[in-house]
Amino acid sequence: MYATQALTHLVPLAEELDKNKVTPGVLGFIVFAVLAVGVWLLMKSMNRHMGKVDFEETPEAPEASGDAAGVTEPAGSAKRK
Repeated sequence: MYATQALTHLVPLAEELDKNKVTPGVLGFIVFAVLAVGVWLLMKSMNRHMGKVDFEETPEAPEASGDAAGVTEPAGSAKRK
């Protein structure tokens, strides 16, 4: 049996549906539920991995030279006398 012959038997069933009412149906709900569970699992995994991160920010080294405003000379430019 060809696919077109199988579809011709289903066409009368489709005519009985209300053409002004379109719903996602069970397949739409299943796809949405699978996506929601996937996002939840990804967030759970991310939280677990972020808990393993041990990050401590190192304090800034105090500057040896510079004026009170905190402006310093670039490393490549030296003052000539």
